[in-house]
Amino acid sequence: MARQQTTEKIRREPMSRVDTAWLRMEKPTNLMMITGVLMFATPMPIDRLRKVIKQRFLSYPRFRQKAVDGSTGAIWEDDADFDLDWHVRLTALPGRAGKRELERFASNLASTPLDKTKPLWQFHLVESYRGGSALVSRIHHCYADGIALVQVLLSLTDVTAEAGKGSDLESAWLKDGESSSKWLGGFERYRKIGSQVLAKGIQIGTQFYKDPSLAAVLAHEGREIARELGNAITLSDDPPTVLKGRLGVSKRVAWAEPLDLAEVKAVSRAYRCTVNDVLMASAAGALRSYLLDRGEHVDGLTLRATVPVNLRPLKHAKKLGNHFGLVFLDLPVGEDNPVRRLERVAAHMQELKTSRQAIVSFGLLAALGMAPVGIQRMALDLFSRKATAVATNVPGPKMPLYMAGQKLSEMMFWVPQTGNIGVGISIMSYCDHVHFGLIGDGRLMPDPDAVIRRFAPEFEKLLYLAMLGDWDEQMSTWDAELLHANLLEPQTTS
Repeated sequence: MARQQTTEKIRREPMSRVDTAWLRMEKPTNLMMITGVLMFATPMPIDRLRKVIKQRFLSYPRFRQKAVDGSTGAIWEDDADFDLDWHVRLTALPGRAGKRELERFASNLASTPLDKTKPLWQFHLVESYRGGSALVSRIHHCYADGIALVQVLLSLTDVTAEAGKGSDLESAWLKDGESSSKWLGGFERYRKIGSQVLAKGIQIGTQFYKDPSLAAVLAHEGREIARELGNAITLSDDPPTVLKGRLGVSKRVAWAEPLDLAEVKAVSRAYRCTVNDVLMASAAGALRSYLLDRGEHVDGLTLRATVPVNLRPLKHAKKLGNHFGLVFLDLPVGEDNPVRRLERVAAHMQELKTSRQAIVSFGLLAALGMAPVGIQRMALDLFSRKATAVATNVPGPKMPLYMAGQKLSEMMFWVPQTGNIGVGISIMSYCDHVHFGLIGDGRLMPDPDAVIRRFAPEFEKLLYLAMLGDWDEQMSTWDAELLHANLLEPQTTS
C-alpha cells in the first residue's frame, strides 16, 4: 500500500471538548476502545476487505488522522506515514477456530492499547472461523460514539452480495433507529441545550441567550437541570459486590446465542413495556444468578448501570464525534421474581423519560474536556463509583447485510468502561434477532460466559409466564413463586 507523500501539507484541527475528554479517559485498566466482532458465513478474501476499507471507511477523512494531545488541548492531525497494512491485519487462530477461540482472541485485543503514534483504529480479519470469517474491529472512543460508529460500519455493507448504488440500507436503518434511539424520550427539545453546552463547555454567557426559543427553554428548565446536577454529584456509591474492586489490565468478552426478536416483542406487548425493558430485566436476572453463584447475598440489592442516550438525529451521526449523555439505570438484582423485576426496570425507565440526566452528563463531559488531567481523573473516579456496569442497546438493520460480498451472520460490540467500572453489557438487534454480549475485567469477572449463558433462560422465564398470564389482571398481581422450583434455577451448559 503506497504511503501518503510527506511533502503534502499536514492538516491539523482542534478536537472537540467532549472528544478530548474521551481521549484522556484512557488508562491501562480501562482502554477507551469500542471493540466489535462481525461474523460471516463464508470466507472473506483479505484483498476485498482492504478495498472496502480504502473506498468506504477512509472516505471519512477523520480516520486518516491521529489524535495528538497537548497541554493546551488535543488536535486531529493527518498521519503523514499512513499505511493501510498497519490498520488491516490478517489473523489465523490455532486449530479449528470456534466461538471460544474467537472470544479469547477478541479479549486479547480488547486488552491491548492502540498505537498512539498512528490513527487509533484497526481491523483484524480472522480466517477459517466456523467455515467462514470473522472481523474484529477496534476504534477509539474519541473518534465517535457507538451510534455513529455503528452507522460507519454499516456504510461498509450492502443489502445484496453485489455492491450497488442506491442502497436503501441507510434510510431503512435510520427510520427504525430514530424511533428506537428515543427509548428514553424527552430529549428532542433539549438538543439545542446540549449543543450549546458542548460548544461553550457549559460556560453560560450572554451569547447563550441570543436564541429566544433557547432562552425560554432555559428559563423553564434551568432549575430542573441544576437539580439533576446536584443529584448526580450526591448520588450514593454503588454497593460493594464481587463486581466492584481493583481492576486489572486484562478484559474478557463473551456473547450469547441470539434471541428471536419477534418473541422479545411479544413479551414486551404482553407486559405492556418496551423491548429494552425486557432485555435489561433479563440482564439483571442473569447478573443476579451469577452473583448468587459467586456467594453474594443479593436480597434487596440494586446495582446501577450507566446507559448512553443519543442526543442528536441519527441522520447526523456520520459527522462522527461524541454526542450522547449518560443516565443511571437501576438493575434490581435483589428481586427474585422475574415479573416484578421487569416491572421495576420499566418503572425506572419511565422515570428517566422526564430526567435531564443525559443533558447534565453531556455538559459535564464538555467541562472535563477543558479541565486538567488530574481533575478529570478525580471526577471520573467519583462518578464511576456510582455504578457497577455500563449498558448499551443499539438497534441494527432488520435485513441481512453483506460486506465485501460475504453475508454477515452475526455481530456484537462492546463499549469501554470508564473509571473503575469493570462490567459492560451490550445488546444489539440485527436481522430480526437480538444479540447479547458482555465484557468484564479479568480480575472481577474472569468468566463472563457464566453470565452470558444465563441470559436466554432469564428471558424464557418471562416468555413462559407471559403465556400463562391472565390478561384481565395487572402484571403486578401475578405470582411466579409456584414456578420457582423448576423455572428460577439457572440453566447451565457443560
